[in-house]
Amino acid sequence: MPRAGKSYAATRNEDRGIGHHDNVSQLSPWLRRRLVTEEELLRSVLAQHTPQAAEKFVQEVFWRGYFKGYLEARPSLWREYRRTVLSLQQQLTHDQSLATDYAAATAGRTGIDCFDAWVAEVQVTGYLHNHARMWFASIWIFTLRLPWPLGAEFLYRHFLDADPASNTLSWRWVAGLHTVGKHYLARAANIEACTGGRFAPQGLQEHAAPLQERLAHPQRALPRLGNQPPAGPVVLLLTEEDLHPESLGLDRHQVRGIAGARVSRDAVGLPVSAQGEAFGEGALADAMARASEWFGQPAERLPALDGDAMAAWAERLGASVVVTACAPVGPVEEALSDAGNWLAMRKLRLMPLRRTYDARVWPHATKGFSAVRDQIPALIDALDLENRRPEQGRLDL
Repeated sequence: MPRAGKSYAATRNEDRGIGHHDNVSQLSPWLRRRLVTEEELLRSVLAQHTPQAAEKFVQEVFWRGYFKGYLEARPSLWREYRRTVLSLQQQLTHDQSLATDYAAATAGRTGIDCFDAWVAEVQVTGYLHNHARMWFASIWIFTLRLPWPLGAEFLYRHFLDADPASNTLSWRWVAGLHTVGKHYLARAANIEACTGGRFAPQGLQEHAAPLQERLAHPQRALPRLGNQPPAGPVVLLLTEEDLHPESLGLDRHQVRGIAGARVSRDAVGLPVSAQGEAFGEGALADAMARASEWFGQPAERLPALDGDAMAAWAERLGASVVVTACAPVGPVEEALSDAGNWLAMRKLRLMPLRRTYDARVWPHATKGFSAVRDQIPALIDALDLENRRPEQGRLDL
């Protein structure tokens, strides 16, 4: 946090390589699963820096909420991406040229020094600097000319912070599909400068046109969810989408039981990396232990995130309501939707709670990020995120 102000703004675009990413927080795996919440992070930053000094860091936190809100309003983007990945996986089995190029890219054998190094880094660490993610996607799409969904899926399976919204929409943004006609081209000079001369890539395509698509993805109204837990006894379900049960607002005396469950394989049936699985398991175990201590109830692990297991657990504990934190669009949300239908047939109710932070940020994620960015001062005030000293007034970014 001491470096999240002017120091972060000055050096945040530098990719310094494995073991040297101390110019950025590297908190994304924990923030993505809400082991650390956005509110907690923002309060910590604003306790040490003025809003002006921390402007760039604060914006990066809100980018995550922007992407989640945007995908929540356009779930067809996620469904189409998943369908395309399945189709391309089939194509790899009979298109030898595509299979050869894909294998070279994912093995780090392209001959493009920075790209090959990033392939190795993400496979070893599960992490890439944000700027490297943009360069990686751009080289994959415009220089290697590989289908962007395959690249997005490759990183999604390796990232410790794999997030359906941030990953999918970032790739679409680089390709020129998110903001139509506006794409991101990796440039050799920029890579060399921002990596301290570690790389000097050759042969990058720096003048390609943005991608286009025929499908339209209309915006829907956000699903209506409450943020207040029900009265009476409930059981609490923890998923990897939100592992901060202490701040969900549940009364300690109404929780009769706690369980955790994971989706170990995503919708296309591909396993995440071994280190991703290990991090997910550790994150869930950590949250279950904290929830057990907080609510004074034992926590158990469900064998699967499905309605049958959830119904048996709730019925055994005499609860008719299963409370869980809202899961944004993605594999967990799909599993919970199916489970909720199964619970309803058993006269049980699945009740997702949407955090106030999401309820305030997501409605602004309708077009470009600027709509959220312009609301940041008001959002910080409304969410009471700034730890004001007595002499401080209201926010004025």
